Amino acid sequence: MRTIASSLALTLLAALAPLPALSAPDKAVLEAAEAQNGPYRETLKGLVDVDTGTGDVPGLSKVEAVLTKRLEASGLTVSTRTAPAFGGNTLIGTRSGTGTRKILLLVHYDTVFGTGDAAKRPYTERDGRAYGPGVADAKGGVAMILHVLSALETLRFDGYGTLTVVFNPDEERGSRGSRDEIARIAREQYVVLSFEPSFAEAGVDAVTVATKGINYASLTVKGRASHAGGAPEAGRNAVVELAHQILQLQDLGDPSKGTSLHWTMIQGGTKPNIIPETAKAEGDMRYFVPSEYDRILTEARRIVGAHRVPDTQVTFDLARGRPPLPRNPASTSLGDRAKAIYAELGAELALAEIGGGTDAGYAFQPDSPAKPAILESLGIVGGHYHSTDEFAVLASITPRLYLATRLVMEAAQDTGR
Repeated sequence: MRTIASSLALTLLAALAPLPALSAPDKAVLEAAEAQNGPYRETLKGLVDVDTGTGDVPGLSKVEAVLTKRLEASGLTVSTRTAPAFGGNTLIGTRSGTGTRKILLLVHYDTVFGTGDAAKRPYTERDGRAYGPGVADAKGGVAMILHVLSALETLRFDGYGTLTVVFNPDEERGSRGSRDEIARIAREQYVVLSFEPSFAEAGVDAVTVATKGINYASLTVKGRASHAGGAPEAGRNAVVELAHQILQLQDLGDPSKGTSLHWTMIQGGTKPNIIPETAKAEGDMRYFVPSEYDRILTEARRIVGAHRVPDTQVTFDLARGRPPLPRNPASTSLGDRAKAIYAELGAELALAEIGGGTDAGYAFQPDSPAKPAILESLGIVGGHYHSTDEFAVLASITPRLYLATRLVMEAAQDTGR
C-alpha cells in the first residue's frame, strides 16, 4: 500500500458494536479454513524471511519462483509481465472452472523495507501476533490468496468461469510497471477481491469499500535575482510570491467531498544576500471524486494569475498518481455481503473508506462502475504498516480465510448481490 498507514483518513461506516450471528457458518468452508491455519503461518514465514523491497530484483525473483510453483500446484496456468519501472515481474495465474463468472484475486508482493531487513527482523510470533518486514502489508495478503486457493481445492469448488490471481512487484512505488496490466485484466472481471491488510485502527477487523486517489501538485515561481542589500528593488522575490500563492491556494480542498490539497515541501533561494530568483513547492492531493482532479487544476491555474510580486512567472501543475476507488453501490453491496458472512461467525466487520490509495483504484472502471464489483482489504488484520512494529493478528487468519473463500464462492454463483 502506498504510504497508507501514516496518512490514513479513515471513516468507519459500520457500527462497532458486536453483531449476533445472522445464520450458522458454512461448516464445510469453516473446516477448510481452519485446516489452513498452520500451513498459512508456514507460508507467511517463508515469504517474510525474504527481502522483497520494491526494486530488490534478486529477492523479488526468489519469491516469484515460489509463487509460480504454488499457483501451478493449485492448477493455475501462470504467465509473467515485466514491471520495467523498478524491476521484477507481475505474475498472472488463471484457472478455468465450470461456471461463467470471472473473479480476480489481487495483491502485491513487494514491501517498503530494505535489503537486509528480513535477516535483522525475521518472522516471529509472540502474544498472538506475527512480526516481520511486510508481514501484513502485504505478504499476509499473498498468503491469504494462496490458502484461499487451497481451501477451494479442499472443497472441490470450481463454480467460477475463470479464477485469476495477480501478484505485482511494485505497488509500494505506485505500481508504475503493473498498473496497466491490472486495469486490463480487471476490465474483464465480474468481481475483484484485493488483499491489502485491514485499514481500520490497528488490530480492527475491516474491509475497504472506497480509497482516495493521489495526485502530486507542483507550484513553481520564476522571479529575478538581485543583491539583497545593494539593489533589492531590482529583484523580483520568488520566495515572497511563492508564499503568496500558497496562501491563495490553501482552500482548494473540499471536505464535503473528501478532497484535500496540502503543501508539504518548499525550496527557494541560494544565499542569504541574494533576492531569490526561483522557488518551488510540492503538495499532496487526495480525493474520492474523480472529477475533483479537473476542478483543482482549473481553479488553481485561475487563482495563480493574481500575483503579489510583479513580473514573476507562476506555474501550477497536477500530476496524476493512483486513481481512487470511489464510493459506488457495487463495492458497498459487496462490503455488506462481507459483513453478513462475518456475522455468521458471530464477528463484527467494519466497512472503511481510507485516505490512502491501493491497486483497487486501477481495477476500478470509471466507465463501468458496477462491473467489476471491487472489495479491498481482504488480507490479514494488522497494524503499524511500513514500520518496524508492523504486525499481523494470528487469530484473524481463520475468519479472514473463511470470509474470502465464501466471497469467491458466492460471487461465482451470483448470490448475495
